[in-house]
Amino acid sequence: MTTEPPAPLRLRRATMSAITLLGGVSLAVIPAATVSIASRLFTEVEQGFIAVAVMVATFAGQLAFAVIVESRLSSAGTDRRVVFPLWLAAVSVVAGIVLILVGPHVIALCLVLPILIAALEVGRGVSVAERLDRREVWASVLVGIGALTGVLAGFAEQTWALAPLVVGIVAATVVRCLPVEHRASRPEPRVMGWVVADTAITGAVFPLLNAMILAFLGPADAVLFTAISTVSGLLAIPLNFMRLRLLKEHSTLDIVVSAGAVVAAVIALLVIEATGLFGFIFGSAWTDSMTLLPLLLACAWRGAALATTIPFAALRRMGEARLLTGLRAAVSVFTFLLAAVGLALGELVAVFIGLLVAELASAVVYEWARRRRVARLAKEGRS
Repeated sequence: MTTEPPAPLRLRRATMSAITLLGGVSLAVIPAATVSIASRLFTEVEQGFIAVAVMVATFAGQLAFAVIVESRLSSAGTDRRVVFPLWLAAVSVVAGIVLILVGPHVIALCLVLPILIAALEVGRGVSVAERLDRREVWASVLVGIGALTGVLAGFAEQTWALAPLVVGIVAATVVRCLPVEHRASRPEPRVMGWVVADTAITGAVFPLLNAMILAFLGPADAVLFTAISTVSGLLAIPLNFMRLRLLKEHSTLDIVVSAGAVVAAVIALLVIEATGLFGFIFGSAWTDSMTLLPLLLACAWRGAALATTIPFAALRRMGEARLLTGLRAAVSVFTFLLAAVGLALGELVAVFIGLLVAELASAVVYEWARRRRVARLAKEGRS
């Protein structure tokens, strides 16, 4: 029989969870800061390519996270411990230094972004999963300072505006790769294969979709889609935090904290939109378009993932990697088709409606699969 931890300890855990969750803003800030700086340093055509590169970099980060973190957290037969690999930290630091030396070059930025984002995704994932809260706070502060400095320099049209952003990422990477007492668990090869396939199928949807937007609707809409997706990505911070914690163990406290953070994030985004700050940050791509409705739909799409994440994480803990890969593949095809219909209509609003409908359908599918799995286990227990 497990005993409930004392109230002061629960309060301390909730406080640290909230602080670590807020630190996730630093991860979401990087794509937004990159788009903002690019709007001041590059031509509209180059901004379109950078917008697609941001999506590709996010996809690369998801793949790295799947291989290094999620595959170990999903290996039910192990201790499920994770660490930040030194080789990834070293590659990220070298790539960052190269980009600083090269300066604002569109090809260099597009090539280096996936490496930097991968290091950020894995580093934060390890810190959250292993509850390295103090380390994560410092890393988040370094990323935030670098991004803020870079954006302000971009407003002043300084050619070195990318440098502070990269320095912040490199410094955070160094902090996150400091030694820990435990060793990383060896992932089960079968589980790793299914998890990576799952992530590859799911994550490919958005860079492919944005590439199609660039091709059919032009660079301005590609930049706007990336900007709105990135801004609404503020909601993904508590959702990713909840997912990481639930992959380790079910926690009602973390679900409540995350849900509250999602509501607070939506309110914050609407306030920022009302003040016109997004137009100041992203420039003409934002100010020349009607953005309130797409932003609301994007927030609804992101927020709907609350209902998806809980059964998804439960199936992961049960070791249902193969089942989840099949379900996610079907859901990804459905998501892409609905978003493509919106694209065919020539409206970003229709694209976000497609994404929202697909997310709600995903929640139903995952919950159905979870209940079926629980019922099967109960039946096997009785027999």
